[in-house]
Order: sequence, then structure tokens, then C-alpha cells
Amino acid sequence: MTTLHDPLPLASGQVLPNRIMKSALSEGLANGDNAPDVRLERLYGRWAEGGYGLIVTGNVMVDRRHCGEPGNVAMEDERHLDALTRWAKIAKDGGAKVWVQLNHPGRQANPIVTRTRAVAPSPIAMGIPGVPAPRELTEAEILDIIARFGRAARVAEAAGFDGVQIHGAHGYLVSQFLSPRSNQRTDAWGGDAERRRQFVVEVARSIRAAVSPGFGLGIKLNSADFQRGGFTEDESRAVIEELSAEQVDLFEISGGTYESPAMMGRSDAKSASTRARGAYFLDYAETARAAAGSVPIVVTGGFRSRAAMTEAVSGGTCDMVGLGRPTVLFPTAAGDLLAARTEVLPQPDISLNLPQRLKSNANLKSMDGALDLQWHTDQIHLIGAGKDPDLERSPWRTAATMLRRNGFDAFRSKRTGTPRSTTDKAARKFRMERTMGRYVVNPTVRALDKVGIRTAFASEIETVGRKSGQPRRVPVSLLFDADGAYAICQHGLRSGWGLNISANPKVRVRQGDSWRTGTAVLLPDDDVIARSRTFAPHPALAPFTRSVFAALESDPVTVRITFTD
Repeated sequence: MTTLHDPLPLASGQVLPNRIMKSALSEGLANGDNAPDVRLERLYGRWAEGGYGLIVTGNVMVDRRHCGEPGNVAMEDERHLDALTRWAKIAKDGGAKVWVQLNHPGRQANPIVTRTRAVAPSPIAMGIPGVPAPRELTEAEILDIIARFGRAARVAEAAGFDGVQIHGAHGYLVSQFLSPRSNQRTDAWGGDAERRRQFVVEVARSIRAAVSPGFGLGIKLNSADFQRGGFTEDESRAVIEELSAEQVDLFEISGGTYESPAMMGRSDAKSASTRARGAYFLDYAETARAAAGSVPIVVTGGFRSRAAMTEAVSGGTCDMVGLGRPTVLFPTAAGDLLAARTEVLPQPDISLNLPQRLKSNANLKSMDGALDLQWHTDQIHLIGAGKDPDLERSPWRTAATMLRRNGFDAFRSKRTGTPRSTTDKAARKFRMERTMGRYVVNPTVRALDKVGIRTAFASEIETVGRKSGQPRRVPVSLLFDADGAYAICQHGLRSGWGLNISANPKVRVRQGDSWRTGTAVLLPDDDVIARSRTFAPHPALAPFTRSVFAALESDPVTVRITFTD
């Protein structure tokens, strides 16, 4: 009978010392150049003493231009090889194998740290008001990203890591290619399940071609998206079956996206069987074993008791158990479980504990999921600072951290909650903002104008009404330069003045106390996120400026005004 103590041999020749894995958790502890520093060394020094058979790092980006969170490590080349080597050595000092999780966020790129427009298989937004749709990847860009995974793996091996794991779950780019909700291409990279999985197959091949035969390769894969019309369990098994022939060493099973967070146990998809067995994806793992063939399977999510872990491994449901959030609160969790120093890893309920009448509100309900993620990130940062985890840390204190690190976007339902359709939400938001503009913003700007207050954030643009032919003035923020100005039409062609410009480009704008004439052009290909940052009066305020614009946008388009007077 297999036990948690037994070594696990892999096809690459590696042997994992035991059957407990520290799963990937995004640390957010890179420096300003996306390199690991002493904080990551402290953190992984603690995990190195934890008794794990395998340690998987969190969310290392293959392209520094596209990051999932503030503080992501990026591994594009060997510019940070010394720092990466120190990180690998410290993490391996306890005897565990250490793999780097490689990722590209795609449309889940964080606008606070990503200065270019997000990219994705198809230009389909996440269904979150104010978050612009990503740009569709070109064939050349797809091939470049595939090559980047291979280069990053080669750097990881040079630094002394034992392997890499492809992040193919939780709604990131690989997962986006797999899901019919986010991949609606009709070329070789989409259109049916076989073509949708070609991207991840090519990523695996790129990595294997770049590293030595003994270097480990795994993938974290969704069992399903838990969203209607999304990636299904049948499709997931087909991916596993195909990848098992691509020299993959280990499959880690997870599930959900940050829109439907089954991986956090906050999805309605939890069954009675899931609750009884103590883990979220064991039922699926049983059905995936035949597809995986001889490749071992790890199940991550929900394991808290030694009895449940032992039963899952000894019963053959999975070959290894993965621990995520518990390792933040108990860095030596694996050693404690293996030595029977603990039977259960307590898991606090992170919530603002709002009154019952408020808990039914979808936005407030989803905030708890975001708080849970950030609360555990706060614990990671405490360890990185050389301190111990604080299990009594107030969720309200974490809410303040979210605001400081991510701006107002932290409180949007970016990572949790199943949204209504993008179209419905954008239309509803537009109606709300139009009402605010008519009855609050416009009167306020005009009142300021009457008392002589002039700012770029409270200026006006005058267009010609496409139906009436009469001048129409609306408040607008303007960024002036020598030849003209930039504006952001917050609702694009939903906006009356945006449609007026399309019909007649002649405009007037107020610059201080003067009115300037010019011609306006909509720039739909401009990076609205990057542009909104430039409106900040000081670089330190760029995240705040971006957050203010994001709170008002539905389908934003940049507008360029060239002076003609």
C-alpha cells in the first residue's frame, strides 16, 4: 500500500522524496526589475525546512511586459541568473525537488503593472465592467510566446532548479487557449477542442526541446472551468491523454477560474462527495487516471487532514497531494504531517463578517474571495520580511493592503464571482455613468467653470451633434501637448460625443480660459491602460489615475485631437 512517505519516481529519472507537494502560490516578492531578492530567499528558506517532496514556485512570468500581479518574477533570459541561482539553492537545501511555475497571464494581466494592452487568443473581455477587452494574438506572437516558455525553462535549468510546471489553469493564457469561452479563433489555434489544445502541446514541446532529459516537466491543469460553455472535464481528459505522450512528468489537477473560483472552495460546484472526501477534485482525478497512463497525478485543493491525504494516496485516487494556502500558515506542514506532529491543518475563514442582509449582495460576497487571496499574500510577505505568519491578522487590515497594492481595482470582482455577460454589464454601467454625468459631473464642472477653476481633469470638449447639427459640450479630461491633446472617450462608440466625432471630426476643447479648435480621431488600437496612466500629474499617482478611469469606463477608446487654430 502506497503511503505519504513513499518516494515518487518520475519519467525524467527524478525521484521525489515523498508524496506531499507545496503547490504554487503567487508571492509578489520580486523587485522592481522582476528579479527575486532576499525576501524570496527568506520565504523559500522556510519552505525548504518544511519536509516537502516537491516545491513549486509561484507564477513566474515568461514575458515581463505582461504580469499577473505586482511583484511577479520574470524569467526571460539570464540577466538575473545569479539571483535565480541563490533562490534555487536555498529552496533545495532541505532536500526537496524545486520546480518553477511558468506562466503568461493573457487577458488576466494586471493593469497596475502591465503597461501594454493585454493579449489573448480572442479579443474577449473577462466580463468585468471597466476592464477593456484584450487584443487578439497574431500567429507570430503565439509562436513567440511558445518560444518564451522554452527559453524560460532553459534559464531555470541553468539556475539549478529541477524542473518547471506550465500553469495551464485558473484562467491564465494556456487555460484561455483551452476554453471555448475565451478562444473563438478559427485558425490552427482554435475552432474545436483539438485545435484549442495545440497551444499547450507546443508549449510542452518547446520546453522539452530546450532542456536536458533529466529536467522535470509538469503542468497544472483545470479539471473544468465551472462556467457554462467553458472547458469541460471531457476536454481536460483529452488534454491529459495527449500530453502524456509529450514527456510530461506530473499532472497537477485544479479547477475553476478567478471568475468561478472552484480552486478556493468558494464555488457552488462543490458536491457532497467533495465535502466528504476533503478535497475538491478527487472525483475527477479518478476518471483522469486512465487518460494519464503512467504519468502520476497530483490533486491540489481542499486537503487539510492527514487521514484524507493518506486515503487519497493509498487508495490510488492520486499519486501525490498538493498543499497551497496551508503552507503559508504552516511552512513545515509536510514534515508535521509525515511525523504525525499534527493531524489537521486548521484553515481560518477569511471574511469581513458583514451582516446577513448584506451577504447576498454579489459584489460584497465576491469581495471575500479577493480578501482570502490577499490575506494569504500578506502572510507570505510577513515570512519574506523575516517574521512569522499572523493567523490573527484582521481581514479589514488586509482590505487596506489591497487598496494600497492594487488601487480601487482590488475591490472589483476581478478574481471572484460569476459575472453576467460582458454586454449586459457594460450597458448597465454606461446607463449609470450617463446619469451621473448628466446630474452630477456636468453641473459640477460648469459650477467650477463659473468660479474660474480650470484643470485638465475638469475641462470640456465641444462636438457637433450628428442629428441636431448643434454644438454639444461635455466634461472631459485632457492631456495637452504642443500640437494638441489626448482624451479618453470612456464609453467609446456608446458615447454620444464619440459618435459625433465619427460623423464630424471638427471639435473645440477648453484649455484653461481659452477655447482651441482642432480635429479629433478615434484611436481604437491605442493602449488605453497605458494612456490613462500618462494623465497622472506625477508617476507615483499613475495607479490611482488608472483606477479612477477604470471606475468610469465601459468600452474606452483613446481620442487624439490635433489643433488647427
